[in-house]
Amino acid sequence: MTDNMNNIVLVPTDFTPVGDNAINQASEAAQFLGYKVVVLHVIDSATKSQLKKDSLEETAINEKLNEIANEIKANFGIEAEGIAREGTIFTTISDVAKEIGANLLYLGTHGKVGIQHLTGSYALKVVTSSPAPVIVVQKRSFDKGYHQVVLPITSDAGPWEKTKWAVHIAKQFNSEINIYQMNGSEIDGAVKQITEYFTSNDVKFSITIAEKNTNFAKQVIDHATSVNADLIMIMTDPDQSFAKFILGSWDEQIIFNGSQIPVMCINPRKLNWQKIVSY
Repeated sequence: MTDNMNNIVLVPTDFTPVGDNAINQASEAAQFLGYKVVVLHVIDSATKSQLKKDSLEETAINEKLNEIANEIKANFGIEAEGIAREGTIFTTISDVAKEIGANLLYLGTHGKVGIQHLTGSYALKVVTSSPAPVIVVQKRSFDKGYHQVVLPITSDAGPWEKTKWAVHIAKQFNSEINIYQMNGSEIDGAVKQITEYFTSNDVKFSITIAEKNTNFAKQVIDHATSVNADLIMIMTDPDQSFAKFILGSWDEQIIFNGSQIPVMCINPRKLNWQKIVSY
C-alpha cells in the first residue's frame, strides 16, 4: 500500500462548486497530514466546448489552476500544484495518480443524479479506476480529522488491504475504528484476525454486529450516523477475472449516503485479494 507513494493528495476539479468543495476538503486533510495537494483538470471535449463558448484559449485552464494552487498555499500553508492534462476522466485521473504517486484521491459529488462530470455514475467509474484510495465527499466539512471511522466487514475474503489502510488512517488521525460486522459466524474468524492486527498496532476499536442482514448498507449508514462517524471505509468488489472492479448496490448506497459522511473507497489489488482466514 506504500509503494511509489509521495505524500500527495490528488483532487480533480471541473471548476464547479462540487470541485471547489473537494479541493477545500483535500487541502484541509493535506494540511493535517503535511502532504502536497495536486489539483487536476482533465481537458476533454466538454472543456474545449466551454472554452470555445467563452472565447478562451486552453491557457486559461492553466491560469485557473495556478490561481487555485496559490490560494491553497496561502490559506493552508502547504505545497500545491495544478496540472492540466488532455484525455478522459475515466483514464487520465488514474494515470496522473500513478504518475505522481498520489496517496489519496479526493472526489466531490452531490449524489447519483447530476450533470457535472464528477458526480453520479461518472464518479463511480473514477473511483473504480483509481490506483489510490478515493475519498468521496459531499458538502460536509473535514472538521479537523477522521476521529470515528466505520469499517464494515461483510466477508472473510478481501478485507486485508482495507484493514491495513484502516490502521494507516487511525495512526495518522488518532482515529477509533468502529467495526460493523455483518451477522454470521462465518466471518467471526476474519474479524478476530482484524482486531488482533489492530491491537498489535495500538489502534482503538469497537465491534458492532448487525442485527439482521436486510439492507445492510442502510444499517451501516445508520450506525455511522449514530457514532458521529467522520469516515466510512469500504472496499470495492473485483470481478472474477480481476480485469476490472465493480461497485455493488450496497457500496453505492453508502457512497451517496444522506448523512453526507465521507466514504473512503479502496480498490483491491490482485496480490492482496485473498482470504485472511484459511479454512
